[in-house]
Amino acid sequence: MIHEILTVGPLQCNCSILGDEITREAIVIDPGDEISRIMALLRQHSLTVKHILITHAHIDHIAGAAKLKQLTGAPILYNQNDLPLVSMMDIQASWLGIGTPDVPPPDDTLDDGKLISIGADPGLDRNGITGSILHTPGHTEGSVCLYLPDQSLLIAGDTLFHGSVGRTDLPGGNGRKLINSIHERLMPLPDGVTVIPGHGRRTNIGHERESNPFLQ
Repeated sequence: MIHEILTVGPLQCNCSILGDEITREAIVIDPGDEISRIMALLRQHSLTVKHILITHAHIDHIAGAAKLKQLTGAPILYNQNDLPLVSMMDIQASWLGIGTPDVPPPDDTLDDGKLISIGADPGLDRNGITGSILHTPGHTEGSVCLYLPDQSLLIAGDTLFHGSVGRTDLPGGNGRKLINSIHERLMPLPDGVTVIPGHGRRTNIGHERESNPFLQ
């Protein structure tokens, strides 16, 4: 699997590009800004975007999604519980002192358990790359993570960080829900699962289970 991580925008959001090495199909996760850089990497790997996946509708994760869709034709996917955050995108923009981006409704919602796949070819008995959506409310009501068990990889958005957890003092945040989501949905995953948070450096489930002060 191809996996590129770009830090984009003023808040240095981690944007992941996941690509299938055979079919060259790709998923772009959290294209919050700097779409020209994202497109350059897609061209570098000769990838075609099949899904634009948004872990939650904070401006630093979703602001570039409409432009990326315009350039690639790929659908935008996020959990519909974050539509109230989309409706206040002008307020979110004011927090950063930037213009209000165009953020359309999702082409499909990311409900818990939904499977996101690229590279599957039944004719070749090939499963490609498949991840499942874990709904993890707390940072926002619609926060989700993408878990790829075959790759031992979790794209965690702003739910779980290296040594920390997502903030809950913004609209839609709920501290109790966040901790419950992490304990119930993420901590049961195997220790060796690599965690790519929405910001900052990667970690793994075992390390956070043992040492994250917010989870003790």
